[in-house]
Amino acid sequence: MSWIDVGHIDDIPLRGARLVKTHVGCVAIFRTAEAEVFAVSDTCPHKGGPLSEGIVHGQSVTCPLHNWVFDLNTGQAQGADEGQIPTYPTRVEAGRILLDAEAIEKRSAA
Repeated sequence: MSWIDVGHIDDIPLRGARLVKTHVGCVAIFRTAEAEVFAVSDTCPHKGGPLSEGIVHGQSVTCPLHNWVFDLNTGQAQGADEGQIPTYPTRVEAGRILLDAEAIEKRSAA
């Protein structure tokens, strides 16, 4: 895998997000209350809401426009809502958040 350094983990508050612009669109990097890091598409499939402005709870995020809830592990909408958002592998090394560049490339080829 090829990894892109997108910043220090302390740049994102607990239960917060950071937006990273890529050639496939914006990717939201989330940090949970347990300091876990997840990366997903920033766009809600329902009405295009900016998920990076949503509420992080557990390992989920709620869209700020219409309250759709997405699992940050799978990208799957939870509850009665149907839909899914792309997810991207991340890891943290020495406090730096790394995003899988190959996953971004695969998404752009699809």
